[in-house]
Amino acid sequence: MVDATADRSRFLALEGVAKRYGQVTALAEVSFDIRRGEFVTLLGPSGSGKTTTLMTIAGFVEPSAGRVGREGLDITRLPPEKRNFGMVFQGYALFPHMTVRGNIAYPLKIRRWPQKQREAAIERVLAQVDLTDFAERKPSQLSGGQQQRVALARALVFDPDVLLLDEPLAALDKNLRKQLQAELKKLHRDVGKTFIFVTHDQEEALALSDRIAIFNKGRLEQVGAPEEVYNRPTNRFVATFLGETNLVPADLLAARGVCVEGLRPGGLVSIRPELVRVSSTPQGEGVVSLPVTVSERLFQGSQVQLSLAGPDGLPLIGHVRADDEALLRVTGRGETCWVSWPVGAGVPLHNA
Repeated sequence: MVDATADRSRFLALEGVAKRYGQVTALAEVSFDIRRGEFVTLLGPSGSGKTTTLMTIAGFVEPSAGRVGREGLDITRLPPEKRNFGMVFQGYALFPHMTVRGNIAYPLKIRRWPQKQREAAIERVLAQVDLTDFAERKPSQLSGGQQQRVALARALVFDPDVLLLDEPLAALDKNLRKQLQAELKKLHRDVGKTFIFVTHDQEEALALSDRIAIFNKGRLEQVGAPEEVYNRPTNRFVATFLGETNLVPADLLAARGVCVEGLRPGGLVSIRPELVRVSSTPQGEGVVSLPVTVSERLFQGSQVQLSLAGPDGLPLIGHVRADDEALLRVTGRGETCWVSWPVGAGVPLHNA
């Protein structure tokens, strides 16, 4: 797999990194670059290798093969404490007996920073994470979101070159998680550091990242900007993991005279549901139109999602605006209607 954007400046580089535990392969020859100052998300399901990759970058896991480079220097066996990387864990790992100020000061004491320099750094990060008024509280006196901010401040206070974040928002409820996503994106912009973020949440990855590295079963499937990996997935796993999609066989399209460039016989085309138009009649030139039967309807607020059965039982998904009463009347369960999409909208999938 080649990352088309990897020709720009390399800050961190993973080159053929593999990790094996006996007969179990946790990582299989992972290679990609990370640029200085970018926000990169490692995304994948549980057990896909994303956290192992993060811990290898941090220095807590030594790879079985390959190397980790930083600006051309091999840091594969450099101890974690000598990498100057900050780390935020899912469980925050705050000291309960210390105040917010004490928790943030801890890494500076370990590094033996002078008192005056220490105090200036603490005040700076307290302001950055909006906790100045909470500096003398204990973690038990804080909300989950505030505790997360303390963990971020503690990881940033010593001016690390890279901030590593291992599913830091996973324990938060949905609304607070959305709020902290926005705060984290602003913090990244304000501090200008390289952020490497692990999550299994697709929406979170799309919202936060400059680039996303998608993992599956220890392998790196695709690396690219959110728009690239969503709109141009390279294979079936990426297409189906990163949001909903319709998988249409090449043979069905060929039977209707539609040729998709780069698609082999027996392959699949990915068409996102938002590109699919549902109508009561077939559409005209320049589109693919298929007759479908409505299997199920799911109200989603501003829209209604339709589960559809196409030719030969092909499962498809389409959306109808919740205020389109005329179309909703003819797309009830068991009704026959049509779906269509522009001929060029389909993305051919490799290794489908």
